[in-house]
Amino acid sequence: MDRRVELLAPAGNYEAFTGALNAGADAVYLGGEKFGARAYADNFTTQEICHALHMAHFLGRKIYLTVNTLFKENEAAGLYDYLCPLYEAGLDGVIVQDLGAFRLIRNWFPELLLHVSTQMTVTGAGAASLLQEQGAARIVPARELSLSEVRAIKEETGVEIECFIHGAMCYCYSGQCLFSSVLGGRSGNRGRCAQPCRLPYRIYADGEQVSKEGYPLSLKDMCTLEYIPQLIEAGIDSFKIEGRMKKPEYAAGVTAIYRKYMDLYYHVGAEGYRVEPEDMDRLRGLYIRSEIQTGYYERHNGKEMITLSKPGYAGSDERLLAQIREDYLHEPDKQPVCLEMEVKAGAPVRVVVSGDGQSQTQVEMTGAGQALAKIEITGCAAEPAKKAPLCVEDIRKQMVKTGNTCVMVSRCEIQLEGEVFLPVRALNQLRRDAMEAYEREIILQNGFCDRRTVKDRETNGGPAAEKKIIDQKTLGQKTADRAAAVTPAMDCLVTTFEQLTAVCAHGCERIFIESDLFLHDFEQIREQIPGSCYLALPHILRRRDREYLERLTRRLKEADGLVRGFLLRNLEGLSYVNHLEGDYAVIPDTGIYCFNRETLKFWKDYGGEYTIPYELNAGEASGLVLCAKELDMRTTLVVYSRIPMMVTANCLRKTAGICPPKKDESCQIYLEDRYQTSFPVAVNCEHCYNIIYNSVPYSLHTSGKEAGRIGADVWRYDFTMESFAECQQILAGEFPFAGHTTGHLKRGVE
Repeated sequence: MDRRVELLAPAGNYEAFTGALNAGADAVYLGGEKFGARAYADNFTTQEICHALHMAHFLGRKIYLTVNTLFKENEAAGLYDYLCPLYEAGLDGVIVQDLGAFRLIRNWFPELLLHVSTQMTVTGAGAASLLQEQGAARIVPARELSLSEVRAIKEETGVEIECFIHGAMCYCYSGQCLFSSVLGGRSGNRGRCAQPCRLPYRIYADGEQVSKEGYPLSLKDMCTLEYIPQLIEAGIDSFKIEGRMKKPEYAAGVTAIYRKYMDLYYHVGAEGYRVEPEDMDRLRGLYIRSEIQTGYYERHNGKEMITLSKPGYAGSDERLLAQIREDYLHEPDKQPVCLEMEVKAGAPVRVVVSGDGQSQTQVEMTGAGQALAKIEITGCAAEPAKKAPLCVEDIRKQMVKTGNTCVMVSRCEIQLEGEVFLPVRALNQLRRDAMEAYEREIILQNGFCDRRTVKDRETNGGPAAEKKIIDQKTLGQKTADRAAAVTPAMDCLVTTFEQLTAVCAHGCERIFIESDLFLHDFEQIREQIPGSCYLALPHILRRRDREYLERLTRRLKEADGLVRGFLLRNLEGLSYVNHLEGDYAVIPDTGIYCFNRETLKFWKDYGGEYTIPYELNAGEASGLVLCAKELDMRTTLVVYSRIPMMVTANCLRKTAGICPPKKDESCQIYLEDRYQTSFPVAVNCEHCYNIIYNSVPYSLHTSGKEAGRIGADVWRYDFTMESFAECQQILAGEFPFAGHTTGHLKRGVE
């Protein structure tokens, strides 16, 4: 088999990086000092990454950098200077969440491979294809996808696919979690998740407790060692191990075991593939959360995936850790080379460095059938000695000092003619130049660039061409002027027919109807709506929803112009709308995060509107509105809703043992925390996902002045579980509930 799957290991620090290399990783992903989704890992300095790149490329390995957080407008300007030295040093790829950062990196560094982070929540071939057209070289799909769904993305797009095979699992679809952000201001989208999913909760149905206190949001760790043949044969290109926050022993130990079994598969095939129980025990001894499971590849959800009793990590096997430290946690072995040197008075010194063909490591490093590297350089001319001539040992002593290089001199042959003299500094420079040239040749033979150059910033779309810094001193006046010039229109989003009736009775500019409701009550909706409407597509769309989307397409044709556009919750929805007949408006919702001008530009290509995300404070939101105004885009601010804290593939009804529901049964599910705070849960059986909402409504009815200063064109009311009367009261300015939150209007997130 020619195609070999890449084994991709995590590195939270330099020791973990070298451990992963020694354990057999084909590539390592790591974070720098900025813009990574693991803000609390040790992470790497720029200098460390550049050194790591040189070492990795010399050994035939790759490094991918995590740039997988959302960028605020005032941060985007620093991205160029952060990436530039790493790009020049040969960085192999960046893992990106923010669509604006994606655009910038593509324009600034066209040779740098863009990998779409799992934080983008790619759930199907439509979104993967769309991002591929935008320049993505690799997709890391949502971890909730089945193996057949992953295989379908690969077959339908041909794009590289990277999938997690081992490590901790989030309960929420990655990129769709605001739990930590709303409760404590620590945003998972900004690399600062406080992991409230690992805390105890109880499940209630219609006020009755249906589960004892436990950890229903804490998934067991993934372990797919026994499924390696199926994963390889599904066409996955890269196997990813989770764990940048974990110890170096974990990265090295897990990598070594998966390396062993991937190699075993390529040697014996699926028929001869067997996992030794001792190796499963070793994995369990490496920071596993209580128990292990195989993830979503063979199941959609289930109670057996949950760590109900103990979410903390079990103790590690200290003897195993000590063995791993001895075996892997050290600098990679230096590769042996032969050095030949000719020194003759009056003639330039000649140095030849070649691989030591006796070393099996060297042969493997340079690749099967590939010639060993050999370089030749010349230095300054040797001078006739006036006093103390050099001897062979004097020269050898300097030439075998390889210091902080990737090589060691195993044989040093020096041909010395006559009595000559060379300064020690000249010998040292010769050695440095020779070793550098040899390492460069190996890197080139391994298929990597030794050095990139960046075009002029202006002509390459660098910061001077792309970025306009908003003057924060004048922002207040600008937003005040903007607010005074705009009287926001009112839009409403409805989930039930009862809510639709209340909204129609009150009146608003645009009505957004959940597409599930539109399909279920199509005839009544057509009679109820006085004009036209917009549809809000599901929060998650997967391969299983194809029949659903076909039904929706048929209804759109019957609707005969009733539907004017769509509210999008994911990129799969954008792909769906793009393939419809007719001209429909598209509006990204709060969960398709827009934090900066460049993301606005991405959406400008598809439509002229966007929705301000929940995690921006008033100042940040008003700055983004100014950017949108310059781009002639319309902006929406949600002023009432229940904030969706999590969108999950796992089901709390199923965890509580009350799924599937009885015929015509409808009950309200709640999650109660240790402070007796209740979080309502919407169980969507049509698309098989849950939405966990915040405990209290989000409302800006007491913050109208601050909301007005943002200057949005539209204020939207999102109704999810409100009654007819409650909708009427809210629209009339009478708040019917005891408590509420203004979200991040004042505080924002770090």
